[in-house]
Parts: sequence; C-alpha cells; structure tokens
Amino acid sequence: MSLTDFFSPINPESFTPKQGFFTSQLGLKAQIYTESFPDFEEQTYDLAIFGVLDGRGAVNNEGCALAPDYFREKFYRLNEGAFKSRIVDLGNIKHGATIADTYIAIKMAVSELIKKDIIPIIIGGGQDLTYGQYLGYEDLEQKVDLVIIDNQFDIGDDEHEGIATRSDCYLNKIFLHQPNYLFNFSNVGYQTYFVNQESLSVMDKLYFDVHRLGEFAQDITLTEPIIRNANMISFDIGAIRSADAAANANTTPNGFDGEEACRIARYAGMNDKLTSIGFYEFNPAYDNNGQTAFLLAQMVWYFVDGYYARKKDFPLTPKSQYIIYRTSLKDGSGEMTFVKSKKSDRWWMQVPYPSGQSKNERYHLVPCRYDDYQIAVNGEMPDLWWRTYQKLN
Repeated sequence: MSLTDFFSPINPESFTPKQGFFTSQLGLKAQIYTESFPDFEEQTYDLAIFGVLDGRGAVNNEGCALAPDYFREKFYRLNEGAFKSRIVDLGNIKHGATIADTYIAIKMAVSELIKKDIIPIIIGGGQDLTYGQYLGYEDLEQKVDLVIIDNQFDIGDDEHEGIATRSDCYLNKIFLHQPNYLFNFSNVGYQTYFVNQESLSVMDKLYFDVHRLGEFAQDITLTEPIIRNANMISFDIGAIRSADAAANANTTPNGFDGEEACRIARYAGMNDKLTSIGFYEFNPAYDNNGQTAFLLAQMVWYFVDGYYARKKDFPLTPKSQYIIYRTSLKDGSGEMTFVKSKKSDRWWMQVPYPSGQSKNERYHLVPCRYDDYQIAVNGEMPDLWWRTYQKLN
C-alpha cells in the first residue's frame, strides 16, 4: 500500500482566509494535499503534518476528532521564521471501521514517513492514538525512547482485546506490547493528586523517568535533557493549564503555561533523535475564540523552528567537536565519563553496557544536565546514571 491509500484531501476553504495568504505565510510555503497527493519523488520534504479524525478512544473529550482543520486555520496564517521550510500536509486519516483500523493506518503512515527520513507531526484526536504512533516503530528494528507530556499516567484498566484501547489506559498496550521495543518511558509534568502511589511504584520498579510539574516551576529548561532523549513524543493538551488551553473537556487549573508549552515543543524540534511527534486531545467544541487552536498552531511553529535550529551533535561525531570529562566516585568503585558539545554546550553521560549486552557499542549515551556532572564531581553517582544502567541490564 502507498501513503495515498491512507489520507483524504483537505478542503482549502477550511483554512484559507478570505483575502488569501501573504507570501510569507506558511499557507503558501507548505505543500498541502487539497487535490493531488504530494509527489515524494519530485519534491524533498523534512516534516509531514497530518490529522487523524478519530476521537472514539478519547475519554470524556468527545469532539477532539474535529481538531485538525481548526488547527490548520490558525497554523497556516503564521509567518515562516528564519528558516526555509520543507513542509508537506498530507491531509487527514479518516476514522476506520474500528479504532484498531485507525491505529494501523497511523502505524503505516508513521513507518513509511520515517523510512523516507521525514518527521510526522500528528494532530489528533484522542491521546490513545499514541499507540498507533508507537506501532509505527515496530518494523524499524530499533529501541524506542518515549516521552509523554501529560498531567497523569494513562495506565488505567484496559479491557479491550486486540490493539484497541482508550486515552486513559493506552500506556498499558505500549508497556505490554510484544515484541518489546520500548527502552525508556518518561513522563513530563504529572500532577501528584492525579496519580496513585501504586502507579508511581510501578514506574520506579521499571526504572522509568517520571517528573512532577513542580520540578519545572522555576526553570522550564530542566525539561530539555528529558525531551532530548526521545525518539517519539506525545503531547496531551490537557497538560497545559485551563487558562491557556481551555479546549479540552478534561482541562484543569494547573499545568504548563502557553509559553512553557511552546518552549517544550521547540526543545522537541531541536532533538536530533526525534523522529515523530503527536499533539492530542485538542477539542474545538470547548475553544474560546480559537485561543487553544492558536496555541497549538504556535507550538507546532516552535517545533518547526526548533527542527531547523538542530545542531546535529548527536551521534557524537566528529570527536573534535566535543570535550570529554572524567570524574571518580568517592568509594573508589570507578569513574564516570561526561561529554559536552562545543556546538551547543549540551551534556551527555556515558553509561557502560553490562558485559555481553551489546556487541557493537561499549556505552549508551544519555542526555543530562550540567548539574549531573557536578554531582559526579562531588564523588556521587547521579540517579539518572544508575537508572539507565539498570535498564541496560
């Protein structure tokens, strides 16, 4: 099957202003599927936007299936930044006969785009569609680092057979999927009163990285190393506070503000490892004067801006572009190695593979902060190092 089999074109009247677009606006910069499907043989693209018109798996948020065209109305009126974008909009995936059919369509689209070295930007739909996004990596024969921006863990009881699921329990499908190609899971921005202690214990036993919203209250840059470790990202609009993103039936008073959400999106774009991102749970039925649609459009704009600002300093070649730091532990049990990029001043730590675990590599590189290096300088082992080592084992 080809990509054309999955997508339906967009009605240009749904996103084109009455006076038309200015030459600087993205509506004239992007290749948009309105009549003929984009030709990937004749044109090179970096980023592919597509909508998913399916909200059947969204719990208590009926109407989010309408999100893609409301997003486009705002996004294509934004001006291109200080970059020359190569964006294609493939239109929408209509909901399948079953929710499982929709997941398979997303899986095939994501997989094909990644193989073409194009990053899919998915506009949902419920966050259960993240499972379809994850399935897109199944045939790529690589481990996946998954980052979810959400105010809670979606690991509720799932009674669905097969691959069908809901937005409040889709993580169960990902965690239990066979074959298992999930290496690490990180949650950014959970709020403790939405999370039971048993699920926190599960995350700890699995050596997953979960981070409370309060960790970033004073410094949103702390999200950057976590985001930089992701191959794929799923962003629940419900993670943003209701004052800035009211268009979600499950929205709450606390969460990231609009500026923080845009900065997180830009960090995602700058991540050299990242190969797909999805934005879910935007529900136009609850939007106030289109403000959440505007915010979502700006978040995707910042993702694009981040993509074209990539430093391409991962993997770490050539070695002349990096500074190596070595520290010794207080107990004399060994040393730790850190790497700093001269291009971006970003840090990584080297975590050795246990004997026999990897035939091709001696170390696993983990994005970290300068603070982790400082902990090691003081002779202590950073928690991130130990958790990563346990996962490798």
